[in-house]
Amino acid sequence: MDFSYSPRTEELTGTLEAFMNDHVYPAEKVYDEQIAANDNPHEQPQIMRDLQARARELGLWNLFMTHDGLGAGLTNLEYAPLAEIVGRSIIGNEAVNCSAPDTGNMEILAMYGTEEQKNQWLKPLLDCSIRSAFAMTEPDVASSDATNITSTIRRDGDEYVINGRKWYTSGVLDPDCKLMIFMGKSDPDGPTYRQQSMILVPTDAPGIEVLRDLPMFGFQDRLGHGEVQFTDVRVPASNMLGAEGDGFAIAQGRLGPGRMHYAMRAIGMAERALEMMCRRSTERHAFGGPLSNRGVVREWIARSRVEIDQIRLLVLKSAWLMDTRGNASARSEVAAIKVAAMEVAHNVVDRAVQVHGAAGVSNDTILARLYAITRALQIADGPNEVHLRTIARLEVKKYT
Repeated sequence: MDFSYSPRTEELTGTLEAFMNDHVYPAEKVYDEQIAANDNPHEQPQIMRDLQARARELGLWNLFMTHDGLGAGLTNLEYAPLAEIVGRSIIGNEAVNCSAPDTGNMEILAMYGTEEQKNQWLKPLLDCSIRSAFAMTEPDVASSDATNITSTIRRDGDEYVINGRKWYTSGVLDPDCKLMIFMGKSDPDGPTYRQQSMILVPTDAPGIEVLRDLPMFGFQDRLGHGEVQFTDVRVPASNMLGAEGDGFAIAQGRLGPGRMHYAMRAIGMAERALEMMCRRSTERHAFGGPLSNRGVVREWIARSRVEIDQIRLLVLKSAWLMDTRGNASARSEVAAIKVAAMEVAHNVVDRAVQVHGAAGVSNDTILARLYAITRALQIADGPNEVHLRTIARLEVKKYT
């Protein structure tokens, strides 16, 4: 097995690392300061617009997109090391237009959208002239089982009428958010996996009310996690994504690559936390020597290195399977990396927090935010238990 990067990945890796070191890491503090100074904390700060302009100049744009020659033309395997690099910074993904929920929304528009839908929504998203949100999760049901969804999409002549309440609709509070992809039941009495549909909903449609912005472990996200009420929202029938009843299949198609991207970026988060842990342990002295001389700290560092390298190999294998055999063939592996990568990243961040002491739980370092993100991502895009259920079912199926 050849573990070397392709020439294209090698080239982009050098460019991307320089971009991160010269522009992104120095901009992290400025990004937060500009958000705090804005009247609207969800408005994109100028520093991010500057970073995105520079990323375009360097050809570091839409690296994730593998469909129809719309992105950088990379495979999943080629993109994985690049996603790890940008994942080291909380603002890295946004700087290169590879951040959720837009990535998943762009992918399903590329796979299932009509030419009219692509022209109206996909092209502006690829250009980052607009942002988007994904309205699937509901507050009143266990949304890890998508068949539980109670929101409705009802045909009325040349329109669909939409009703329901969603929450953790990430991105909806960004003033640039112009589109929501809404999942609801269009045929409640149909076969279990043909009851749901997805439909494109402009954010300025009458009947949409953003009730509140939901924090994540106390952190307010710049894009916002909205609780949104839809009351008799009408959209043209041409806004249906795919055909009626395709919603569940589209959701699976969207969430598979999304889970891959999360795992790729989680490796970057873990690597940054490990680096911070090592630096802190050599700089801080207690009981007659640096913390790095303490056996327990050395074990944390060693275990972190082993665990990170293990999940990196599993992620690369999963990416290779998706490229060579298709997403369905990598289903068990993608479920595995969603569990393993988030757990490892969270554990490494937790150790780094412990080594930093009081500084680790403050906002003076990035660790507290990474702690919250890596914990929340064990729920987002399906909780760990659902993925473990999938892995077990596929494993047992070999013997029955």
